[in-house]
Amino acid sequence: MAGSEASTVLAGARVVLPTGTVDGGRVIVEGSRIAGSAPESAAVFDLAGHWVVPGFVDMHVHGGGGASFTSGTPEEVRKGIDTHRQHGTTTMVASTVTGEMDFLAERAAVLSELVEQGDLAGIHFEGPFISPCRKGAHSASLLRDPDPADVRKLMDAARGTARMFTLATEMTGGIDSVRLLAENGIIAAVGHTDATYEQTVEAIEAGASVATHLFNSMPPFLHRDPGPIAALLEDERVTVELINDGTHLHPAALELAYRAAGSARVAFITDAMDAAGFGDGIYLLGPLEVEVKEGVARLVEGDSIAGSTLTLDTAFRRAVTIDGLPVEDVVRSISANPARLLGMDDRIGSLEPGKDADLVVLDADFALAGVMRKGSWVIEPKQN
Repeated sequence: MAGSEASTVLAGARVVLPTGTVDGGRVIVEGSRIAGSAPESAAVFDLAGHWVVPGFVDMHVHGGGGASFTSGTPEEVRKGIDTHRQHGTTTMVASTVTGEMDFLAERAAVLSELVEQGDLAGIHFEGPFISPCRKGAHSASLLRDPDPADVRKLMDAARGTARMFTLATEMTGGIDSVRLLAENGIIAAVGHTDATYEQTVEAIEAGASVATHLFNSMPPFLHRDPGPIAALLEDERVTVELINDGTHLHPAALELAYRAAGSARVAFITDAMDAAGFGDGIYLLGPLEVEVKEGVARLVEGDSIAGSTLTLDTAFRRAVTIDGLPVEDVVRSISANPARLLGMDDRIGSLEPGKDADLVVLDADFALAGVMRKGSWVIEPKQN
């Protein structure tokens, strides 16, 4: 369908729009876009008994399908992209992990070409500018302070495709780097940090606007020492990433974050590594060896959680069926909010005329039934 002006009407489903859910709604697809009306000749696709929601947007993902965004060839990266598309993610930012500066600059050049070709929405540098105290699955020997000159080097290597940097903003150069990123329209995310409450407030005032996988790889909340968690949750300018896989967060922690931040300030991410959609086994995350067992990824040495094997269709279904969140709130967190943060909400993130025809079809039990990207079916659902 992509590239043609053929019209299709997706009819009969429960359609989640920015204004709410419409029972027996219609989504009209013309070419690669959502249209406001359809000609009488339009084909009708009967999706009664299903949900139609916007395509998912993942702003923090390291790989999938056995492929790493940090080290894979362009063909391997596309394999990872396709794996996540098969699970409803129609837009994604490629996240790297800590490495040597020259290596990361080289990777930025590779990934930026895929951004320019429309396969990716941008690059997220997670490391090396993070705290050794909260490094998680990052190589300690490769960590460094967030010197603005080094941040600038990676920005330049990405050729305008850098969308986010995760920083331990309390480290030397952290605040100056936040300001540099904010001035250039790039998200400064607080994460892998050992910052105090006060230091985190300073970073937010300087322009930090995202919490990298809230709760994970940062000091816990204590009643006399609330740390970064309290500062990130309380400030209306900050969107918090949550990994809703049942491993990274206790359900009570997710509920707490949702209540504190509200659906407009939560972005569901996968933080997925190569094993997503691929299976258990031994993998490399940067230079570190990871064992995936029963879908949980941990470092072979040290046993730290090493990303996830999550896909966003699973995160969506879990949020509704286990966490009990309203479907409309989950749509905001998994589509609209990350689209807004990436500056792409004029094209994606909601089902509105003129936007890309990126959408996901779910069955009555919220299992994935179909995926459309830019008007073409990635997975075509069965009609009634």
